[in-house]
Amino acid sequence: MSLNALRVLLVDDEADFLETLEKRLKKRNVGVSCAASGQEALAQLEKGPVDVVVLDVKMPGMDGLQALREIKRRYPLIEVIMLSGHANVEVAIEGMELGAFDYLMKPMDIDQLLYKLQDAHKKKTIHEEKIKNMAG
Repeated sequence: MSLNALRVLLVDDEADFLETLEKRLKKRNVGVSCAASGQEALAQLEKGPVDVVVLDVKMPGMDGLQALREIKRRYPLIEVIMLSGHANVEVAIEGMELGAFDYLMKPMDIDQLLYKLQDAHKKKTIHEEKIKNMAG
């Protein structure tokens, strides 16, 4: 699968982290947009299609789990990878129960993230195909 077909939304309130990750993904030809909060992420999702959201757990205002809940409610096919700088098993489990695709600890290896992004995109594509076939 070519990475330039992938549309990713990065959501994190740490501007430096967001900027670095955006640059590293763009260097690998991934289509990236960014949001600094859960609310901003939801606004971005209304503007255009996204395949995978990479979502920080700890953010002021709407935290990652609240944002995940809302993303899954509005856009059930979008896959979400949760990010956390804190080893928190409860949050990881809750995120998975709410429909997160996977969970990564910060700082994560960029190749590991790319692998998860491809996996999540594959899952989304399979779901979309099934829906199309059922409708057709």
